[in-house]
Amino acid sequence: MSEAPSADNILEVVRTAGPRLRRSERKVADVVLAEPRRILAATIAEAARLAGVSQPTVIRFANAVGCAGYQDFRLRLARSLAFGTPATHSAVLPDDRPDDLVEKLFDHSIASLDWARGRLDRVALGRAIDLLAGARAIEFFGFGASAIVARDAQQKFPLFGVPCGAEADPHQQLMVAAMLRPGDVAVAISNTGTTRAVIAAAAAARAAGAAVIGLVGRASPLAEACDVALVVETLDNTDAYTPTTSRLAALVVVDILSTGVALRRDPDHLARVAAMKRRLAAARSVGEP
Repeated sequence: MSEAPSADNILEVVRTAGPRLRRSERKVADVVLAEPRRILAATIAEAARLAGVSQPTVIRFANAVGCAGYQDFRLRLARSLAFGTPATHSAVLPDDRPDDLVEKLFDHSIASLDWARGRLDRVALGRAIDLLAGARAIEFFGFGASAIVARDAQQKFPLFGVPCGAEADPHQQLMVAAMLRPGDVAVAISNTGTTRAVIAAAAAARAAGAAVIGLVGRASPLAEACDVALVVETLDNTDAYTPTTSRLAALVVVDILSTGVALRRDPDHLARVAAMKRRLAAARSVGEP
């Protein structure tokens, strides 16, 4: 079960409250998420007009999201806006212009990454880096969108300093996982934490004696099947949009893991990585000898 949203972030409370709100209250929620700063400055009458509902409905909405009236809601909204960028991804409208999409989607991505950062377990992260730094070999498992994250992790193998793999086919994943040995590490990636193929690979790797790290979006069956679970919670809206922000957050965590491992390596390894990067830069340059 996902961690409940903090009462200090009323925008997230409003976002997650949608299914239990009445239809008229959801109209108020939509306006709040679309134009939080405008609502912050609005009276009850103005908020009701913007949402196309009655003033009592606005008050009921405030109570439904845990506030002691509309003024308390505005106070919490002010704190939420001061805390960070509002998550407005769910407020994308059919007639939005490209300029609107730039603002809304960048705002949502930034807010979602900040949300994930604040909830990432640093102790679990340290344990994961310890396991990866001592690994003989590392295999990354992901399916669908999470396979993209697995492939990105695999191509960072110079930073990890040991052989890394990222099979995309679920049958190959199961075969590779079953052939792992003690001293190897498997990293199982699934935002939902319920992908059957990834859970099967994690179980096979663990049965073979490998340590298993889970990169998941919430507490889930996959998280429970891992030695270390890194919960990377984001503000995805999967009803209408591809959950890009979950992949962005997972990619950032992969960067943290690979950098953390690289910093544990000896100076000779870091020198080789630096030399490799210089060669890459030279290969990409046009007109250089």
